[in-house]
Amino acid sequence: MNIRTKPVDISKVKTLPLKDRTNKVSVNDFATLTDSGEGISSFLDALPKILKGEDFLELVDIIIAAHQRKKPVIVMMGGHVIKCGLSPLLISLAKQGIITAFVFNGASSIHDFEIALIGETSEDVSLYLQNGQFGMWEETGNLMNAAIQKAADTKIGMGEALGNSLIELNAPYNAFSLLASCSELNIPITVHVAIGTDIIHQHPSANGAAIGEASFTDFRILTNLVTQLEDGGVILNFGSAVILPEVFLKALTIARNLGHTVSHFTAADFDMQQQYRPLENVVKRPTEMGGKGYNFTGHHELMIPLLVHAIQSRL
Repeated sequence: MNIRTKPVDISKVKTLPLKDRTNKVSVNDFATLTDSGEGISSFLDALPKILKGEDFLELVDIIIAAHQRKKPVIVMMGGHVIKCGLSPLLISLAKQGIITAFVFNGASSIHDFEIALIGETSEDVSLYLQNGQFGMWEETGNLMNAAIQKAADTKIGMGEALGNSLIELNAPYNAFSLLASCSELNIPITVHVAIGTDIIHQHPSANGAAIGEASFTDFRILTNLVTQLEDGGVILNFGSAVILPEVFLKALTIARNLGHTVSHFTAADFDMQQQYRPLENVVKRPTEMGGKGYNFTGHHELMIPLLVHAIQSRL
């Protein structure tokens, strides 16, 4: 007998105040941008011009050249980058006009939003999973889902709506938030989610139609950004192993299908281990028509500060 299974009703899900949560990450431990001085410059000059040493210096020069030629430098990033306290460094590059757009998955948006609200994020999953409290934090779910609903209602992207919400809330730690900073700087920031992957989808306030509408708008915005990569643009992937490499590949396909060449650009992947999709869908396949791809393996909390300070030094 074929019995249809009914969707579970989440309207009676119990949520808890965000202030009561124990977190692993605080803005007190975030990275800071210091005067690069001769120290980093001497270090870069001392790198061997061999293999990854040569690749790294090439990429730095390519990013600077893109900036000077007013070509896009798009940064895709997974949630771990936020949790490593690297937002201040990336915000600095955005303020200088070096990074021209950010691309988030759902986890990135949640960690960034919580940082703006309370200066902390990253709950203890094992602790709260035991009693059904994992992810059930009132402010995170209610505020983000309200912003997403507004995005769907007003036909704007999820990233823009979340950033605008933080500005309207005057969240106390907006200076550490990429969402809020992009809203203030009028820099595109898009959010790409899969339904059911993020804690805010567990909340009674979640609306799957609104989530899909807002994220689909951001997909089309990203596709527009990708069309501009031709002839010197740069796309960087920081730590997204699945969602963003897949989204980028589809955006690139649409861009080319619509008649945009999008071939002579640079792609680079930074992650703690080499993953199939970033290597194939960001570094290799998209650059086969004349671009160039790089991949660098190492911890975000070391590699991204190195990249940012190297860019600052070269400038």
